[in-house]
Amino acid sequence: MTESAHGAIYIANVFRNGFELTDLDWVAWQEPGRVGVEHCVLWSPGPGEVSTGLLLRFPPGAHGDFHEHLGQELMLVLDGVLDHSDGMSYVKGDLVVEGPGTRHQMSSRTGCTVLAIRTRPAEAREPEGPVRPVGVMAAP
Repeated sequence: MTESAHGAIYIANVFRNGFELTDLDWVAWQEPGRVGVEHCVLWSPGPGEVSTGLLLRFPPGAHGDFHEHLGQELMLVLDGVLDHSDGMSYVKGDLVVEGPGTRHQMSSRTGCTVLAIRTRPAEAREPEGPVRPVGVMAAP
């Protein structure tokens, strides 16, 4: 990631395989309910700001927590397959926009890299009914 003279952030070829984006500062997302997800912060909330911009990297079998959105969320799949708890799967180039009040859990059976933008935070929730199993499931 490079910063230009006027302060803009620049990432060359963000559509590379997420595991080839070694020039970025990936950090493990340590939060209850999350397994294996890494993130690279593009911007985070500051004084008077609540929006967040992240690159997310899901190795195969990784998943986020089940949560509810308090604002809008935009997710652009840059590489791989992103699996949604509602049963949908999204591939490279798919754009997903979730509105306030939506609840889900995201995972990836195969691995993926996603651009995620949230206008407000999300809060952990418990599912009210059955949801799609996450990630790679171990044999019984």
